[in-house]
Amino acid sequence: MLEKKEHSYENAVLVGLITREQDEEKLEEYMDELEFLAYTAGATVEKRFTQKLSQPDSRTFVGKGKAEEIKQYIDEHSIDTVIFDDELSPSQLKNLERELNVKILDRTNLILDIFAQRAQTSYARTQVELAQYEYLLPRLTRMWTHLERQRGGIGMRGPGETEIETDRRIIRDRISLLKEKLKTIDKQMATQRTNRGKMVRVALVGYTNVGKSTLMNALSKSEVFAENKLFATLDTTVRKVVIGNLPFLLTDTVGFIRKLPTQLVESFKSTLDEVREADLLIHVVDISHASFEDHIRSVDEVLVEIKADDKPRIIVFNKIDNFTYEQKEADDLTPETRKNISLEEWKRTWMAKAKYPTVFISAITKENFGEMKKLIYDEVMKIHISRFPYNDFLFEYFDDEEGQ
Repeated sequence: MLEKKEHSYENAVLVGLITREQDEEKLEEYMDELEFLAYTAGATVEKRFTQKLSQPDSRTFVGKGKAEEIKQYIDEHSIDTVIFDDELSPSQLKNLERELNVKILDRTNLILDIFAQRAQTSYARTQVELAQYEYLLPRLTRMWTHLERQRGGIGMRGPGETEIETDRRIIRDRISLLKEKLKTIDKQMATQRTNRGKMVRVALVGYTNVGKSTLMNALSKSEVFAENKLFATLDTTVRKVVIGNLPFLLTDTVGFIRKLPTQLVESFKSTLDEVREADLLIHVVDISHASFEDHIRSVDEVLVEIKADDKPRIIVFNKIDNFTYEQKEADDLTPETRKNISLEEWKRTWMAKAKYPTVFISAITKENFGEMKKLIYDEVMKIHISRFPYNDFLFEYFDDEEGQ
């Protein structure tokens, strides 16, 4: 039972840890992403709290002194929500809520909430609802504390908001029902994929908010929803695209993210089947993002997890129109950092030796679009020839848009 209504504005603070596995620089990247997630969900971040610990405190995630510091800030600035960068255990959630006396969310709950907002079709809503129930099941006791207070807003869209007496048995029954419903839909979608015939299937994959939907619109001349927020697209969109006179099917898929909740990977199985069953993957990367190499690794990890890492691939480095760098002065002897690397220098690094064809474009300005389309054409043609070895002469590449 996912609500469609908009939620009210909320003030939030973020909390993250510097640990042995996560240094200060890495935490800063995660916190930037967490703030963008909070913004996407509808919150304004007032402050960030960080602490250095060898491992999270088993009781409240942060140390006692830091918890008191957060509590003082909450009381002085009328904060509604505290968002933690890592998934909290049920006991940590319960203890934090008791001590801070505000709504507590972790990264997983926040991502699930954004998915609940973004889900438009019945299928996507069913997938999100299943993921929410599986997240809530071990946290049931803590959840009812929330429900008794009748709080709304971020993290509170979802099952059970009026059924305070709902118990674990009913939740498990609901999970079973949703899984059966998804199985039925999965079969229907598998049949739809089969009915598309032998046309080459290409899937856009990539980190969330890298411009996949914008690229989809540009290639297919369609109007797929695109927005500068995380997870703008949840529902799979398939369009017929023709480059030169070679037709193929192009699929836009849900974006990936670091620390992607396992519940979502499982519940969005059928959506990810579009990636698994594609003949060619176009991995879109936001070259202007400071952490684009980490984003590539995160996508690669998900592709391994869903057993789609062996497919032919093209890497499209998007948003070159947004790329910036800080050029060092000639007499500056300080060590170079990632911020000092120009786009041309990046092209000469590991990218020049990548095992997949690469191209650098802007989906907005269509810079280098002709190069990208020729590359896609060549890769699709290889697959087409292997499938239909006797009719490749029917197709010929030509760029009818003068480089675009």
